[in-house]
Amino acid sequence: MAEPDTIRVLLVDDHQVVRRGLRTFLEVQDDIEVVGEASDGDEGVAAAEELRPDVILMDVKMPGTDGIEALRRLREAGSRARVLIVTSFTEQRTVVPALRAGAAGYVYKDVDPEALAGAIRSVHAGHVLLQPEVAGALLSQEEANGGQGRGNTLTEREREVLALIADGRSNREIARALVLSEKTVKTHVSNILMKLDLADRTQAALWAVRHGIGD
Repeated sequence: MAEPDTIRVLLVDDHQVVRRGLRTFLEVQDDIEVVGEASDGDEGVAAAEELRPDVILMDVKMPGTDGIEALRRLREAGSRARVLIVTSFTEQRTVVPALRAGAAGYVYKDVDPEALAGAIRSVHAGHVLLQPEVAGALLSQEEANGGQGRGNTLTEREREVLALIADGRSNREIARALVLSEKTVKTHVSNILMKLDLADRTQAALWAVRHGIGD
């Protein structure tokens, strides 16, 4: 049984050797527990529903249901797991669609083991992990869709909430910082996403950074 502050991780990759390598390293981390494995997107979605992991390490290219489709299904199912894409450098062009589908960031398959553990801890804490070139691609697409003008529709309170989202705060932390109920914060977050025509908190954080909201 994991300790309350242990990060529960699900591994989703069609290569058993990759899953074994990830598990071998992660199991020596005091604050990380691998709670399950899956070999494709369908298994990953089912395992996420059953195991309720905190973080999912997800390959992009898998037979059958790939990582991007699995991300969409997880989001539709209301999964609260943070998904960290594990990809090869040559698959970088697939990262932007994955992020738009709800991923919290990505790492390359040759990532240093300690950096991988740090990435898991970071996305679990609510942060977004992006390389500059990918962030630029996302922001260019968002700006091309008229994102900046939509920012004028935000209320002052919504801008405060958005700044805290960009800082990686959870709804509970935002509620505490602004002396609001979590329900009220959820309403503000929903309004922000609707007004800015964004899909999720990852895109909201990027929008905030691009437009100078927050630190």
